Amino acid sequence: MIYIALAIFCSVVVSINFKLFKRYYTNAYQAIVFNYPTAAIFCFLFFKPDLSITPKNNEWLLFIIIAILLISIFYFIGKSIETSGIVLTSIAQRLSVVIPVLSAFLIFGETSTTLKIIGLAIGLLAIIASKPSGKTDFKSLANWYPIIVFLGTGLIDILLNLLTKLDQLTFTSSLVYIFSIAAFLGFGSLLFQRIKGTLNFQIKAAFAGVVLGLFNFGSIYFYIKALQIESHQPSVVFSSLDIGVIALGSLVGIILFKEKLSRLNIIGLVLAFAAILILNLPNVI
Repeated sequence: MIYIALAIFCSVVVSINFKLFKRYYTNAYQAIVFNYPTAAIFCFLFFKPDLSITPKNNEWLLFIIIAILLISIFYFIGKSIETSGIVLTSIAQRLSVVIPVLSAFLIFGETSTTLKIIGLAIGLLAIIASKPSGKTDFKSLANWYPIIVFLGTGLIDILLNLLTKLDQLTFTSSLVYIFSIAAFLGFGSLLFQRIKGTLNFQIKAAFAGVVLGLFNFGSIYFYIKALQIESHQPSVVFSSLDIGVIALGSLVGIILFKEKLSRLNIIGLVLAFAAILILNLPNVI
């Protein structure tokens, strides 16, 4: 369970980094860009993937799409944490498991079960209950951030699942390619800003990005290690990680950053725990 605990810790530290960017006037986007070459380097050094096999054209296209989504959703995660807090953003991220489960039924023809349907329903209720406190008329973009995180993270989960079905490329080699593409696109966007004269480069954002990339990689590395050890019961890893991130993220958000939750948000938090547990239970019904 030590690897699960470390994966939870790294995931929550990533959220804390985003929370601190605004406090210390650090450009979050620049930090996100520098996060990806860091993650790519650590991924290559620790996993030692075989990069001798050249991806096919359709695989390159999949990698590019995932890379673009990673940069975009990471940006919105930062904005959601900044405006809605760590607690509600963690719920939105972790309940995104609803989307790949739902897609398995609707798109890939997997047989639904009573437990899965109940879990999906509770998960959707949890998302509704986890809306930011106060009046939410959705005229403000900030109120959409958690929803964007929920939908975007779920879509990424579906696409990452496709990586495990590639014939010749391993999952870790695909990650190296994806992180490298994300770094290339990110630095390309910074270069474009430089040419336009709109770039206000921050050295501290670059260093913050390296730290972000270290813990971002750490969450992936320890998650994969946990799956390798608990290969006979992956649902334990999934549920433990999701519940652990929401629980620790909630403690950090409430205690360290004084985030306020409405009664409806608290109900959403409880429903989130229930949904994750149910969606990861064996199909016994």
